[in-house]
Amino acid sequence: MPFSGSCHCGAVAFTIDADPPSKAMSCNCSHCRRKGFLLTFFAPEQFTLDKGQGNLATYLFNRHNIEHQFCTTCGTEAFAHGKGPNGSRMYAVNLRCVETIDLDALEIAKVDGASF
Repeated sequence: MPFSGSCHCGAVAFTIDADPPSKAMSCNCSHCRRKGFLLTFFAPEQFTLDKGQGNLATYLFNRHNIEHQFCTTCGTEAFAHGKGPNGSRMYAVNLRCVETIDLDALEIAKVDGASF
């Protein structure tokens, strides 16, 4: 069952063609820690940007493998896209930007991204 998310102001919205996840990743790298992300990952064909292409800006850091997309109006990073550890294309979705997800019910996997 597809689910949707958006930035804070609603200028950027997306749909994921998959069941809502029951697991998420919490990373302690300098970027994720500061923003408090709870992430899950999807193949590009599962991700649809519904609106807001013109409202997106890109932030790159570290190895520049992931294009962090943020809304230029409210500053929220609802998703990112790039290459996963195995080199395949993926979308990382910030589950904090999906109102229908019960964050307290998620099984959280902690990742030591600060050591990468």
